[in-house]
Amino acid sequence: MVEFHHNHWQVWLFPSKFGVFMCCPASPAGQMELRKTRRSISFRSESRPDLLGPRPWSRNAAPSSTKRRDSKLWSETFDVCVNQMLTSKEIKRQEAIFELSQGEEDLIEDLKLAKKAYHDPMLKLSIMTEQELNQIFGTLDSLIPLHEDLLSQLRDVRKPDGSTEHVGPILVGWLPCLSSYDSYCSNQVAAKALLDHKKQDHRVQDFLQRCLESPFSRKLDLWNFLDIPRSRLVKYPLLLREILRHTPNDNPDQQHLEEAINIIQGIVAEINTKTGESECRYYKERLLYLEEGQKDSLIDSSKVLCCHGELKNNRGVKLHVFLFQEVLVITRAVTHNEQLCYQLYRQPIPMKDLLLEDLQDGEVRLGGSLRGAFSNNERIKNFFRVSFKNGSQSQTHSLQANDTFNKQQWLNCIRQAKETVLCATGRAGVLDPEGPCLDPAPGSREPRGEAKLEQMDQSDSESDCSMDTSEVSLDCERMEQTDSSCGPSRHVESNV
Repeated sequence: MVEFHHNHWQVWLFPSKFGVFMCCPASPAGQMELRKTRRSISFRSESRPDLLGPRPWSRNAAPSSTKRRDSKLWSETFDVCVNQMLTSKEIKRQEAIFELSQGEEDLIEDLKLAKKAYHDPMLKLSIMTEQELNQIFGTLDSLIPLHEDLLSQLRDVRKPDGSTEHVGPILVGWLPCLSSYDSYCSNQVAAKALLDHKKQDHRVQDFLQRCLESPFSRKLDLWNFLDIPRSRLVKYPLLLREILRHTPNDNPDQQHLEEAINIIQGIVAEINTKTGESECRYYKERLLYLEEGQKDSLIDSSKVLCCHGELKNNRGVKLHVFLFQEVLVITRAVTHNEQLCYQLYRQPIPMKDLLLEDLQDGEVRLGGSLRGAFSNNERIKNFFRVSFKNGSQSQTHSLQANDTFNKQQWLNCIRQAKETVLCATGRAGVLDPEGPCLDPAPGSREPRGEAKLEQMDQSDSESDCSMDTSEVSLDCERMEQTDSSCGPSRHVESNV
């Protein structure tokens, strides 16, 4: 320690690795100087970050506050005096129009954010190649000017007081542009598969995790942002119906709105069909056959994948099951040439010969011996059985879903696909939900209500026994129409 005097200070110098000085004033003047010095040090410490503290991107840093998007109402955004001059119905109409406009603004912001916060940095840092990013992001860039055009037109017809008189003609002229969504939505299956594969790279996973923890993401991952356009597309009919519901009969906008609804419903149906065909092709191309005899023309001719997902057999083996239009294919997920593929586990089962049995909880033994006798009850729930016999060929599979709802979806989809096949072959009378064709367990009657799946699964990780399903069109028309007709097959769209 070294002691010395300077002006009003008596100073002790303590040598250390930080070079810290400890000072003590020797006079009143020195005490006043010390107070000034403390204030100066305090100001400097507030203006400069702690160099030894945790970095904002550190794993151990405290969670940052999430940037939430505030919902806005038309009546709160514009002059209250104007609102008081309008009827309750007209205010609701203005709210619906404003919601349409505000949704476009939010969509544009999210699309730009996806490019600026994800695409561009990953390209610049070489986290992914340009080709991989083009596959994942698809035609996202082309959607931004499309929605900017609609937002601009809606703002142009808005009066100074914030009210909008007519939107129908604008929508009738703009909605046909949404046909360009065809390529974007058709690419989503392949995009999601590639993104999931790239997450195995620790650099990609680390980058996406840091983005997820940042306030700008609003706790949404990259796939949530990439799926926003599809979610917006299927929401347009609902938004337009809401505007129409609050539009008076004598308003000229009513006829245009009805026309706009017909246009968007046609576009959504067409894109839905093409997306389903694209998904079906994608998975057919990734089927691996152990032998030529496993190949089936029913798979080749399929254009629709009714549903698919992971199930377990009674030995606990994870299987990935595909239900095509006319054939059930049981596979195991494998990696081939660094791609996720599906190797056939058994011979494909034609739907016309398939027998379906709903098994009551506890009816199946796991492993077939003592293992099943002493297993947890949770492991012997939610089983159903599919079997097939044709001459010398026969198969039986006891399959377990992850929960009751998931099991019911599989039962509904298989029954529906089987009935469609029998209707096409003129054997519709053979099928009865309680008859021998389905061979249900005694006393089991499943509810036949509508199953509404309004959102794609947006999580990155699937459960071990999950069924990959997404929304069943806008009004869920594709799920439960087997009671009264034998029309074209209605399918449950599958997610990746």
